[in-house]
Amino acid sequence: VLEHIRLPLISPYYLHDVIESLDVVKENQGCQRLISEAKDYLLLKDRRGELYSSRARPRRSTGTAEVIITVGGEDDKVVLRSVESFDPVTNQWKNLACLPFAVSKHGLVVSDSTLYLAGGEFPDGSASREMWRYDPCFDSWMEMAPMNVARSELGLVMLDGFVYAVGGWEGRSRLASVECYNPHTNSWQFTQSVKMAVTSPAVVALDGLLYVTGGAVLEDGDGTDLAQVYNPKTAAWTEISPMQIARSGSAACTLKGKIYVIGGWHASTENTDKVECYNPKTNQWTMCAPMKERRYRPGAAVVDGKIYVLGGEEGWDRYHDTIERYCDETDAWEIVGEMPTSRSWLSCVSLQLRKDICINSCPDTSNSN
Repeated sequence: VLEHIRLPLISPYYLHDVIESLDVVKENQGCQRLISEAKDYLLLKDRRGELYSSRARPRRSTGTAEVIITVGGEDDKVVLRSVESFDPVTNQWKNLACLPFAVSKHGLVVSDSTLYLAGGEFPDGSASREMWRYDPCFDSWMEMAPMNVARSELGLVMLDGFVYAVGGWEGRSRLASVECYNPHTNSWQFTQSVKMAVTSPAVVALDGLLYVTGGAVLEDGDGTDLAQVYNPKTAAWTEISPMQIARSGSAACTLKGKIYVIGGWHASTENTDKVECYNPKTNQWTMCAPMKERRYRPGAAVVDGKIYVLGGEEGWDRYHDTIERYCDETDAWEIVGEMPTSRSWLSCVSLQLRKDICINSCPDTSNSN
């Protein structure tokens, strides 16, 4: 019976004071496993994306839906400030409160239903230091403390309550520096730099570690197969097994304890449809089924145990509006929808959003700053 109850969504006090104290729960290993799963979800808010379980998803009748949020990007050199939500179940798009400015090549992360956007490139080509927070309860954006360094084409990741900005382009050169944002103090501070200055890396957090894969490190913009991991407890970077192909401008996400790196720029003249998966337990990369379309600079998010990849570029100035979905159990991709606007350099996250939040239109969604 207990496995059919959404324990991760109930009050932690009720879980501790009532359910966990029952003798039948104490004496059953299966029940203890479910209690542990619920505690992890309730306590480790920034790792909820890693803790995939159907019990952690609200029923659709509750007034919320797990959606994919897309922010900014560019289409045919037009920089956008639109913010939209996509419901994979209904295949519907809704407009949310627009950014106060147009931006692409930025970073976006989520922590306990709060979005943080940092860096990026403005329509005039300058790199941004700005940091903004989105509150879904009020459907509004608020400016936070800026980064120490302007960064476009950065990697941004939420790790155990802190936001890490990795590498990027400051307007004249690539960056190796990494800085960390503390939401409680609204402040940034530098931490240990990556081993090599990099733009457009794919970054994720998994099991308390920060992974940085690929990115552009050479003058011609070609990618690297370098993969490295940062441990915040030791403030040290360690190289792990390199990817099977070099790439930059990829998307990355975690699913069921593994890291997926998707698409990107493989060589000087080739965008790629290739996907590979890293298993931290074996320190090995394996190739997955390729996407239906080649995608450079796409967005990616995980909903209901499936990977969704949105937009990106097929080739030079050929932008996608399609959405692909990947099932790890069948190792297969399928086209499942379209975006309102084709684009690349967008950022995506998954989020539990109230169904009544939407705006009918997003005026002047392009290149206003």
